[in-house]
Amino acid sequence: MAPASSASTLLRHATVVDGTGSPRRTADVLLRGDRVQTIAPAGALATDEGAEVWDAEGLVLAPGFIDMHAHSDLAVLADPSHLAKVGQGITTEVIGQDGIGYAPVDDAILDGVRRQIAGWNGHPELAIGWRDMAGYLDRLAQGTATNTAVLVPQGNLRLLTVGSGSRAATGSEIADMRAILADSLSAGAVGLSSGLTYVPGMYADTAELTALCEVVAEHGGFYAPHTRSYGAGALDAYAEVIGIARETGCALHLAHATLNFAPNAGAAPRFLELIDQALADGVDITMDSYPYLPGATTLVALLPSWIAAGGLDALRDRLAAGADRDALVQALDVDGCDGFHGERAEWTLIQISGVGRPELAGLVGRTIAEIAASTGEEPVDAVIRILLVDEFATGVLMHIGHEDNVQAIMRHPRHTGGSDGILVGDRPHPRSWGTFPRYLARYVRELGVLTLEEAVRHLSATPARRLRLADRGLVREGFAADLVLFDPERIQDRATFEQPRRTAEGMAGVWVNGRLAIRDGERTESVSGRSLRATKEGTR
Repeated sequence: MAPASSASTLLRHATVVDGTGSPRRTADVLLRGDRVQTIAPAGALATDEGAEVWDAEGLVLAPGFIDMHAHSDLAVLADPSHLAKVGQGITTEVIGQDGIGYAPVDDAILDGVRRQIAGWNGHPELAIGWRDMAGYLDRLAQGTATNTAVLVPQGNLRLLTVGSGSRAATGSEIADMRAILADSLSAGAVGLSSGLTYVPGMYADTAELTALCEVVAEHGGFYAPHTRSYGAGALDAYAEVIGIARETGCALHLAHATLNFAPNAGAAPRFLELIDQALADGVDITMDSYPYLPGATTLVALLPSWIAAGGLDALRDRLAAGADRDALVQALDVDGCDGFHGERAEWTLIQISGVGRPELAGLVGRTIAEIAASTGEEPVDAVIRILLVDEFATGVLMHIGHEDNVQAIMRHPRHTGGSDGILVGDRPHPRSWGTFPRYLARYVRELGVLTLEEAVRHLSATPARRLRLADRGLVREGFAADLVLFDPERIQDRATFEQPRRTAEGMAGVWVNGRLAIRDGERTESVSGRSLRATKEGTR
């Protein structure tokens, strides 16, 4: 962990949007070390001896943004600058998402985990010296660009006990999963994630998930599921996890809350009705989303679960043998399958965003339909060929969203921001670099979907409460100096689908634990993030 700084910074005449939702006000703010020391009326504070003085007139000072759905599990270790996230004003990230991650693991499953989510996380050069959650948190504590909080991936628990098969877990295996989960939560993980359209997490039934959430509730954590469908079965999928939260008393955070594909056009009101009824009944629910229409995942994740049973080696052998080719056509193109959220594949909407093998670089930016047409293949045959050559490392964009749903969900008071940002690949989703400034530019300044005060609360205080961070998420005396200073008239996401790695405009300063990480849009050398560990009393 980086040592606390003793330096001080005085921000004069800042427009403070403090995260509570209260109206903005103009103030002087003094930072000392890693804390906000004093907030006073504008012009009231004399220059602190040795302080760096900023003229913040016309600039908004807000709490550092919290990315509730990040895929920076290895990037935050491999890339000290981590500009994609810090450049957006993100000071805290929640990793270990979607039910597959890098702790807890053992020697037997580690290679398979790395291969399965190479399209999410990459960095094959990074050594993984830890095996349990405590070791991972210790490694993160050695110094990162952002603060990090970690979820326990439910798929890892299954791999460590049941293996990669598709069968139901036995009672003794569930007991073993509960014990590993309890150890990981006791080490400081903030909750449990699931990937219920990804193997092996999708093989868990509701009873298994309920048994795990009982443990999460006992530790004061939260459950963050990627649900079983974001397509025609989305509302049933949301109802399943709300029912688990209701039964166990476990707090629920809906990962990348959205309703996609053609059947869900205009369906957000029905989803929000489910949420509001559960909230009225006392179920503790929050959700995150990103302000874009396309989604992103790996190409292999779109396959039906039955063909992926047994792990990637078994899948490779099945695809190479070709015996299941006609069944794949039926599942993907005719019936719809669980990997595709129950929908039939529309190959014109599935675009390659990144590859692992250099010889496939020419596929990036092209849809599966275009690739198949250029070679005279059927789309399924093109998918099989790409997966085998690329060793399952292919990333894709899915152009399947609805703007009315996106806007309706972001208005909900329990909404938070989550980039779901994949940082590897040739042309990753621009949400990895642009999510938080896009909220402020498009949905606050341009469209007025949220007020600035509402948006800042969604991006800071609401997620801080979900994470049980007692001293983050607000601009308040005594709180951690995780802060962002930006020009509300100039803040703008610049990342596009063609040029996804472009930093935002209008970001004047970002402080992580009191240390300046961004100055006038440029990255400093500071690496002052901390590993945030949960206890039954809270997260710190």
